[in-house]
Amino acid sequence: MSRTLVLVRHGQSDWNLKNLFTGWKDPDLTEKGVEEAMDAGRRLKAAGLTFDIAFTSELSRAQRTLTLALDELGQPDLETIRHVALNERDYGDLSGLNKDDARAKWGEEQVHIWRRSYDVPPPGGESLKDTGARVWPYYIHDILPKVMNDGTVLVAAHGNSLRAMVMALDGLTGEEIVGQEIATGVPIVYRLNADTSVAEKTVLEG
Repeated sequence: MSRTLVLVRHGQSDWNLKNLFTGWKDPDLTEKGVEEAMDAGRRLKAAGLTFDIAFTSELSRAQRTLTLALDELGQPDLETIRHVALNERDYGDLSGLNKDDARAKWGEEQVHIWRRSYDVPPPGGESLKDTGARVWPYYIHDILPKVMNDGTVLVAAHGNSLRAMVMALDGLTGEEIVGQEIATGVPIVYRLNADTSVAEKTVLEG
């Protein structure tokens, strides 16, 4: 069965390691992140997957994750589309701040609301709902048609842009999706029915 969509969150970035809000800032992968990206490719290869097209964001940590994974898969020249719609959630005024420093400035409860609520954005930034508002149309109009045309499609992106896609695919509410963790470098494989609903979901964990 084709109609396969695979989601991969980028490997650990330098700012993930330093506990900073990243958003649209553009740090590179750590050594661990590089290994996670390569491991994602190895897991996809072991699962017998090859791809017709890939999508990623405009941010280098997702792009490099995709490149490393495709090298492991033996598909380094796969057609790839980069689009800002798949960028991470914009954390606005929190971007670049240490999460502990943000808690000291605004209070633990307020920072928790910004991080884990569905529709409350940080100052100058996006809520998860706002992120979804740019991800969902791109998914419906650009990614999903490639999948439904008997395609096998790889998306390498970010925790929150992928959360928005998982929310749509799994039929989750805003309250449910904020509690969903998407691990770095762990592929999530969806096989879709002819009506675009999910026939099967597999997480390729080690």
